[in-house]
Amino acid sequence: MTGRAAGRPPRRVAVTSPQTRVALAGRRGPPARAPRLALPELERAEEIRRRQLRRAVTALLAGAAFLVGLPLVLDLLPGLDDVRLLGVPVSWLAVAVLPWPVLAGMAWWQLRRAEAIEDGHGDDGRDDDADGGDAP
Repeated sequence: MTGRAAGRPPRRVAVTSPQTRVALAGRRGPPARAPRLALPELERAEEIRRRQLRRAVTALLAGAAFLVGLPLVLDLLPGLDDVRLLGVPVSWLAVAVLPWPVLAGMAWWQLRRAEAIEDGHGDDGRDDDADGGDAP
């Protein structure tokens, strides 16, 4: 006899989706390791990362200044509450709609700046190939 009749609890069975089994099957084997870089490549990668982080902080501060400054500017201009566009106060639209395209534009700007650093022609006036490196 098996199961409850034998005095034991019924055996538990794991139930999974076929997609779960396929996804888990792809994880077999040792984890992929990052390739080792030669010393000049490692130094260049660290310099690129450092410059990109510095520029990212600039973009982050600009975004924070915009998001904090917008309500402050609207507080200084209470007349915008009386101006209406399609029946909605402009001050409401400025808070509800304006941040999205501005933040998307700032993200695009930051991405282009980070790519420019990787390509070796960042906008800070430095030429990454001026040191005689063999950058592509």
